[in-house]
Amino acid sequence: METTELLKRVRRIEIKTKGLSRQIFSGEYHSAFKGRGMSFSEVRGYQYGDDVRNIDWNVTARSGEPYVKVFEEERELTVMLLVDISKSSFFGTVKQPKNELITEICAVLAFSAAQNNDKVGLLLFSDRVEKFLPPKKGRGHVLRIIRELLDTRPAEGSGTDIGMALTYFTNMVKKRSICFLVSDYLATGYERPLRLAARRHDLVGLHLFDPRERALPAVGLLRAQDAETGRTQWIDTDSRRVRDRYAQWYEQNMGYFNDAFRQSGADTLSVETTEDYVKELLRFFKRRG
Repeated sequence: METTELLKRVRRIEIKTKGLSRQIFSGEYHSAFKGRGMSFSEVRGYQYGDDVRNIDWNVTARSGEPYVKVFEEERELTVMLLVDISKSSFFGTVKQPKNELITEICAVLAFSAAQNNDKVGLLLFSDRVEKFLPPKKGRGHVLRIIRELLDTRPAEGSGTDIGMALTYFTNMVKKRSICFLVSDYLATGYERPLRLAARRHDLVGLHLFDPRERALPAVGLLRAQDAETGRTQWIDTDSRRVRDRYAQWYEQNMGYFNDAFRQSGADTLSVETTEDYVKELLRFFKRRG
Protein backbone atom coordinates (compact mmCIF):
# COMPACT_ATOMS: atom_id res chain seq x y z
CA MET A 1 0.00 0.00 0.00
CA GLU A 2 1.26 3.48 -0.92
CA THR A 3 2.39 5.53 2.07
CA THR A 4 -0.03 8.39 1.36
CA GLU A 5 -3.04 6.06 1.10
CA LEU A 6 -1.92 4.17 4.20
CA LEU A 7 -1.74 7.38 6.25
CA LYS A 8 -5.19 8.42 5.02
CA ARG A 9 -6.68 5.09 6.10
CA VAL A 10 -4.94 5.29 9.47
CA ARG A 11 -6.38 8.77 9.97
CA ARG A 12 -9.92 7.68 9.00
CA ILE A 13 -9.78 4.76 11.43
CA GLU A 14 -8.38 7.00 14.18
CA ILE A 15 -11.22 9.51 13.77
CA LYS A 16 -13.89 6.81 13.91
CA THR A 17 -12.51 4.53 16.60
CA LYS A 18 -10.98 7.15 18.90
CA GLY A 19 -14.37 8.82 19.17
CA LEU A 20 -16.03 5.50 19.96
CA SER A 21 -13.46 4.61 22.61
CA ARG A 22 -13.72 8.05 24.24
CA GLN A 23 -17.51 8.42 24.19
CA ILE A 24 -18.67 4.83 24.62
CA PHE A 25 -16.02 2.35 25.66
CA SER A 26 -13.76 4.19 28.08
CA GLY A 27 -15.94 3.70 31.16
CA GLU A 28 -16.98 0.18 30.16
CA TYR A 29 -13.37 -0.84 29.54
CA HIS A 30 -12.39 0.56 32.94
CA SER A 31 -15.08 -1.37 34.83
CA ALA A 32 -14.44 -4.57 32.87
CA PHE A 33 -10.69 -4.79 33.44
CA LYS A 34 -9.49 -2.40 36.14
CA GLY A 35 -8.76 -4.02 39.46
CA ARG A 36 -8.30 -7.49 37.98
CA GLY A 37 -4.53 -7.26 38.27
CA MET A 38 -2.96 -7.35 41.75
CA SER A 39 0.64 -6.62 42.63
CA PHE A 40 2.60 -7.32 45.83
CA SER A 41 2.82 -4.33 48.19
CA GLU A 42 4.25 -5.39 51.59
CA VAL A 43 4.09 -7.91 54.43
CA ARG A 44 2.49 -7.24 57.80
CA GLY A 45 1.56 -9.18 60.92
CA TYR A 46 -1.34 -11.60 60.63
CA GLN A 47 -4.69 -10.24 61.83
CA TYR A 48 -7.86 -12.15 62.62
CA GLY A 49 -9.84 -12.67 59.41
CA ASP A 50 -6.86 -12.55 57.04
CA ASP A 51 -6.84 -15.13 54.26
CA VAL A 52 -4.45 -17.90 55.33
CA ARG A 53 -3.53 -18.36 51.64
CA ASN A 54 -1.68 -15.02 51.85
CA ILE A 55 0.63 -16.08 54.68
CA ASP A 56 4.29 -15.45 53.83
CA TRP A 57 5.81 -18.63 55.17
CA ASN A 58 9.42 -17.48 54.73
CA VAL A 59 8.95 -14.35 56.87
CA THR A 60 6.81 -16.29 59.33
CA ALA A 61 9.53 -18.91 59.77
CA ARG A 62 12.25 -16.28 60.31
CA SER A 63 10.28 -14.18 62.79
CA GLY A 64 8.39 -16.87 64.65
CA GLU A 65 5.19 -14.84 64.18
CA PRO A 66 2.64 -15.18 61.36
CA TYR A 67 2.93 -12.60 58.56
CA VAL A 68 0.78 -12.13 55.47
CA LYS A 69 1.45 -10.66 52.03
CA VAL A 70 -0.51 -7.52 51.19
CA PHE A 71 -1.54 -6.91 47.59
CA GLU A 72 -2.91 -3.81 45.90
CA GLU A 73 -4.62 -3.09 42.60
CA GLU A 74 -2.32 -2.51 39.69
CA ARG A 75 -2.95 1.03 38.48
CA GLU A 76 -1.34 0.35 35.14
CA LEU A 77 -2.42 -2.56 32.97
CA THR A 78 -0.99 -4.07 29.81
CA VAL A 79 -3.22 -4.95 26.85
CA MET A 80 -1.93 -7.34 24.19
CA LEU A 81 -3.59 -7.78 20.81
CA LEU A 82 -2.78 -11.18 19.27
CA VAL A 83 -4.15 -10.98 15.73
CA ASP A 84 -4.45 -13.75 13.15
CA ILE A 85 -3.53 -12.27 9.74
CA SER A 86 -3.45 -15.55 7.82
CA LYS A 87 -4.99 -15.45 4.33
CA SER A 88 -8.44 -16.49 5.56
CA SER A 89 -8.69 -13.24 7.55
CA PHE A 90 -8.97 -11.31 4.25
CA PHE A 91 -12.18 -13.15 3.30
CA GLY A 92 -15.47 -11.24 3.11
CA THR A 93 -18.73 -11.56 1.19
CA VAL A 94 -21.30 -9.18 2.64
CA LYS A 95 -20.44 -5.95 4.45
CA GLN A 96 -16.64 -5.89 4.77
CA PRO A 97 -13.68 -8.30 4.83
CA LYS A 98 -12.77 -9.70 8.22
CA ASN A 99 -9.41 -7.92 8.28
CA GLU A 100 -11.09 -4.48 8.04
CA LEU A 101 -13.37 -5.31 10.95
CA ILE A 102 -10.40 -6.67 12.90
CA THR A 103 -8.51 -3.40 12.41
CA GLU A 104 -11.43 -1.29 13.64
CA ILE A 105 -12.08 -3.42 16.72
CA CYS A 106 -8.38 -3.52 17.63
CA ALA A 107 -8.18 0.26 17.21
CA VAL A 108 -11.12 0.73 19.59
CA LEU A 109 -9.51 -1.56 22.17
CA ALA A 110 -6.12 0.15 21.80
CA PHE A 111 -7.52 3.67 22.17
CA SER A 112 -9.66 2.57 25.15
CA ALA A 113 -6.52 1.24 26.82
CA ALA A 114 -4.51 4.35 25.97
CA GLN A 115 -7.14 6.63 27.45
CA ASN A 116 -6.83 4.68 30.71
CA ASN A 117 -3.04 5.17 30.57
CA ASP A 118 -2.43 1.47 29.91
CA LYS A 119 0.22 -0.01 27.66
CA VAL A 120 -0.75 -1.74 24.42
CA GLY A 121 1.22 -4.32 22.44
CA LEU A 122 0.64 -6.19 19.18
CA LEU A 123 1.49 -9.65 17.87
CA LEU A 124 0.54 -10.43 14.26
CA PHE A 125 0.73 -14.08 13.26
CA SER A 126 -0.09 -16.66 10.59
CA ASP A 127 1.74 -19.96 11.00
CA ARG A 128 4.68 -17.83 12.11
CA VAL A 129 5.12 -14.54 13.95
CA GLU A 130 4.81 -11.80 11.32
CA LYS A 131 5.27 -8.80 13.63
CA PHE A 132 5.72 -8.13 17.34
CA LEU A 133 5.40 -4.68 18.92
CA PRO A 134 6.21 -4.66 22.67
CA PRO A 135 3.66 -2.89 24.90
CA LYS A 136 3.99 0.89 25.08
CA LYS A 137 1.86 3.91 25.92
CA GLY A 138 0.68 6.83 23.85
CA ARG A 139 -1.24 7.86 20.76
CA GLY A 140 1.78 7.48 18.51
CA HIS A 141 2.16 3.85 19.47
CA VAL A 142 -1.56 3.17 18.88
CA LEU A 143 -1.25 4.71 15.40
CA ARG A 144 1.75 2.44 14.74
CA ILE A 145 -0.41 -0.55 15.71
CA ILE A 146 -3.13 0.55 13.27
CA ARG A 147 -0.56 0.98 10.47
CA GLU A 148 0.79 -2.52 11.03
CA LEU A 149 -2.72 -3.99 11.05
CA LEU A 150 -3.48 -2.28 7.73
CA ASP A 151 -0.20 -2.94 5.98
CA THR A 152 1.30 -6.22 7.22
CA ARG A 153 0.62 -9.23 5.02
CA PRO A 154 1.48 -12.88 5.71
CA ALA A 155 4.12 -14.74 3.77
CA GLU A 156 2.94 -16.56 0.63
CA GLY A 157 1.54 -20.00 1.34
CA SER A 158 1.32 -19.44 5.09
CA GLY A 159 -1.39 -21.06 7.19
CA THR A 160 -2.61 -20.56 10.76
CA ASP A 161 -0.93 -21.71 13.97
CA ILE A 162 -2.72 -20.32 17.04
CA GLY A 163 -0.75 -22.54 19.42
CA MET A 164 2.56 -21.17 18.13
CA ALA A 165 1.35 -17.59 18.63
CA LEU A 166 0.22 -18.30 22.20
CA THR A 167 3.54 -19.97 23.04
CA TYR A 168 5.50 -17.00 21.65
CA PHE A 169 3.28 -14.62 23.62
CA THR A 170 3.74 -16.40 26.96
CA ASN A 171 7.51 -16.50 26.42
CA MET A 172 7.76 -12.80 25.50
CA VAL A 173 5.24 -11.18 27.89
CA LYS A 174 5.97 -12.17 31.48
CA LYS A 175 3.85 -9.59 33.26
CA ARG A 176 0.16 -10.44 33.61
CA SER A 177 -1.80 -8.73 30.83
CA ILE A 178 -5.21 -8.52 29.24
CA CYS A 179 -4.91 -10.45 25.99
CA PHE A 180 -7.36 -10.33 23.08
CA LEU A 181 -6.71 -13.28 20.76
CA VAL A 182 -8.39 -12.28 17.48
CA SER A 183 -8.99 -14.97 14.85
CA ASP A 184 -11.61 -16.78 12.77
CA TYR A 185 -10.52 -19.93 14.64
CA LEU A 186 -10.65 -22.15 11.56
CA ALA A 187 -7.91 -24.26 13.11
CA THR A 188 -7.35 -26.64 16.01
CA GLY A 189 -4.41 -27.92 18.06
CA TYR A 190 -3.99 -24.98 20.44
CA GLU A 191 -5.61 -26.34 23.60
CA ARG A 192 -2.46 -26.78 25.73
CA PRO A 193 -0.79 -23.41 24.84
CA LEU A 194 -4.16 -21.75 25.50
CA ARG A 195 -4.43 -23.33 28.92
CA LEU A 196 -0.91 -22.22 29.84
CA ALA A 197 -1.50 -18.64 28.61
CA ALA A 198 -4.83 -18.39 30.46
CA ARG A 199 -3.15 -19.28 33.75
CA ARG A 200 -0.90 -16.24 33.54
CA HIS A 201 -3.03 -13.72 31.63
CA ASP A 202 -6.61 -12.48 31.42
CA LEU A 203 -7.36 -14.03 28.03
CA VAL A 204 -10.27 -13.25 25.70
CA GLY A 205 -10.91 -15.22 22.51
CA LEU A 206 -12.37 -12.78 19.98
CA HIS A 207 -13.94 -14.83 17.18
CA LEU A 208 -14.69 -12.90 13.96
CA PHE A 209 -16.53 -14.64 11.13
CA ASP A 210 -18.29 -14.07 7.84
CA PRO A 211 -21.82 -15.57 7.50
CA ARG A 212 -20.77 -17.45 4.35
CA GLU A 213 -18.21 -19.39 6.40
CA ARG A 214 -20.97 -21.26 8.22
CA ALA A 215 -22.44 -22.97 5.17
CA LEU A 216 -21.83 -23.33 1.44
CA PRO A 217 -24.57 -21.87 -0.79
CA ALA A 218 -26.12 -24.16 -3.40
CA VAL A 219 -24.92 -22.36 -6.55
CA GLY A 220 -23.78 -25.27 -8.73
CA LEU A 221 -20.16 -25.87 -9.72
CA LEU A 222 -17.89 -23.45 -7.89
CA ARG A 223 -14.17 -22.95 -8.43
CA ALA A 224 -12.85 -22.46 -4.90
CA GLN A 225 -9.42 -21.48 -3.67
CA ASP A 226 -8.05 -22.26 -0.24
CA ALA A 227 -7.03 -18.81 1.02
CA GLU A 228 -4.10 -20.16 3.02
CA THR A 229 -2.63 -22.86 0.77
CA GLY A 230 -3.58 -21.30 -2.57
CA ARG A 231 -4.86 -24.69 -3.81
CA THR A 232 -7.88 -24.50 -6.13
CA GLN A 233 -10.51 -27.08 -6.97
CA TRP A 234 -14.01 -27.37 -8.40
CA ILE A 235 -16.77 -28.00 -5.85
CA ASP A 236 -20.30 -29.14 -6.65
CA THR A 237 -22.24 -27.00 -4.18
CA ASP A 238 -25.52 -28.50 -5.37
CA SER A 239 -24.42 -31.74 -3.70
CA ARG A 240 -26.02 -32.08 -0.28
CA ARG A 241 -23.17 -34.33 0.79
CA VAL A 242 -20.56 -31.67 -0.06
CA ARG A 243 -22.48 -28.98 1.82
CA ASP A 244 -22.99 -31.24 4.83
CA ARG A 245 -19.28 -32.15 4.96
CA TYR A 246 -18.33 -28.48 4.89
CA ALA A 247 -20.86 -27.60 7.60
CA GLN A 248 -19.54 -30.47 9.73
CA TRP A 249 -15.94 -29.21 9.32
CA TYR A 250 -16.98 -25.71 10.36
CA GLU A 251 -18.92 -26.93 13.39
CA GLN A 252 -15.98 -29.10 14.48
CA ASN A 253 -13.73 -26.03 14.51
CA MET A 254 -16.28 -24.00 16.46
CA GLY A 255 -16.85 -26.85 18.90
CA TYR A 256 -13.10 -27.07 19.50
CA PHE A 257 -12.91 -23.30 20.00
CA ASN A 258 -15.73 -23.24 22.57
CA ASP A 259 -14.51 -26.33 24.45
CA ALA A 260 -10.87 -25.22 24.57
CA PHE A 261 -11.68 -21.77 25.93
CA ARG A 262 -14.24 -23.06 28.42
CA GLN A 263 -11.80 -25.64 29.80
CA SER A 264 -9.02 -23.04 30.06
CA GLY A 265 -11.27 -20.61 31.95
CA ALA A 266 -10.75 -17.88 29.33
CA ASP A 267 -13.51 -15.61 28.03
CA THR A 268 -14.92 -15.59 24.49
CA LEU A 269 -16.73 -13.14 22.23
CA SER A 270 -18.04 -13.83 18.70
CA VAL A 271 -18.74 -11.06 16.19
CA GLU A 272 -20.19 -11.55 12.70
CA THR A 273 -19.02 -9.18 9.96
CA THR A 274 -22.64 -8.11 9.33
CA GLU A 275 -23.27 -7.23 12.98
CA ASP A 276 -22.74 -3.95 14.83
CA TYR A 277 -19.53 -4.66 16.70
CA VAL A 278 -20.13 -1.63 18.95
CA LYS A 279 -23.18 -3.33 20.49
CA GLU A 280 -21.35 -6.63 20.83
CA LEU A 281 -18.34 -5.06 22.56
CA LEU A 282 -20.56 -3.05 24.91
CA ARG A 283 -22.52 -6.17 25.83
CA PHE A 284 -19.26 -8.01 26.49
CA PHE A 285 -17.77 -5.23 28.63
CA LYS A 286 -20.97 -4.93 30.70
CA ARG A 287 -21.03 -8.67 31.27
CA ARG A 288 -17.42 -8.55 32.43
CA GLY A 289 -18.04 -5.52 34.65
